[in-house]
Amino acid sequence: MRKLLLGFAVVLVIAVGLYVRYRPSSKPIEYAYSGNRHTTLWSTSAQVRESIGTLNFGERLEVLQRFEDQVRVKTEGGLVGWIQEHDLMTADVWETVKDLGKSAAAMPVEAVGHTKVLANLHVGPGRDTPRIRQLGKDVHVDMLERRVPEIPSSSSVTAEEAGEATPGAKKEDWWLIRANTPDEGPLAGWILGRFVELDVPEPLPDYANSAGMRIVGWFELNRVNDQNGAPKAQYLLVGTHGPEGQACDFTLMRVYTFAPKHDRYETAFIESDVCGRLPIDITKATTPPGDVLFSFKDITTSGLEDRKYKLIQTVVRRVSDSGEPAPRKRKR
Repeated sequence: MRKLLLGFAVVLVIAVGLYVRYRPSSKPIEYAYSGNRHTTLWSTSAQVRESIGTLNFGERLEVLQRFEDQVRVKTEGGLVGWIQEHDLMTADVWETVKDLGKSAAAMPVEAVGHTKVLANLHVGPGRDTPRIRQLGKDVHVDMLERRVPEIPSSSSVTAEEAGEATPGAKKEDWWLIRANTPDEGPLAGWILGRFVELDVPEPLPDYANSAGMRIVGWFELNRVNDQNGAPKAQYLLVGTHGPEGQACDFTLMRVYTFAPKHDRYETAFIESDVCGRLPIDITKATTPPGDVLFSFKDITTSGLEDRKYKLIQTVVRRVSDSGEPAPRKRKR
């Protein structure tokens, strides 16, 4: 009799467990959104299962049930199935994604590049912030804003990020980017800077390498014609020395102008005593090539200081707020 009762209790526990796991739910627990480019919807949460559909990024879902790291969802088309918890974005995260997109659309581009590897796009600067989705390799990105958060403990670092981490570093570069995804179009979020390879126009990489500069951004100031009448861009290049995680967005400035007579670029200006903060504001002349004014915030011991410069033909001078040349400091 005791064995019979024990067997009955075991069967009852199994039956209750199966009912809890597989019982249908009429009302959604919450609403969420698909967080990957393509997410497979499975028929069951068991190991033996079959695919019943594919979810696209940002697709709105009803959350019906949770079991360990799996979630039972219902699509707007009425399809019901199971996906992994990490393939979901909460409603709050989705709203943050939309807000990031609106903000990024109005921000100036500091540099352009492409993803070197598979990279996670986050809602904030830092590895422990919620993930938006994963970007594939060779996705074109616009670099918008830089932050330097501290590296979290190894327990919260993904295998992908740990493999790219800089040993001994305490801070790292994160960039707010606008990714031009092939499936969803422009998508904004934060990414580890080392996962992006900058698409720097020639001949700037050679000049930067010879100066030991790690390029942060570049800006076309104006254009002049070469001996054949073809337009040549003249550039402001900003960068820094040393590893990532520095307080300054850039510490080095170079202006490269094109000399038609010699048919080559020449270094027109060098500045190496700045601690600049992006963005750089550029005011171009209404009639090209014309004079160009560029300015930025410089980090000093007393706070932020405005720095303004003017390109006059092939000469760059620092200017005052009125646009006039700033008084030079006398050297002893």
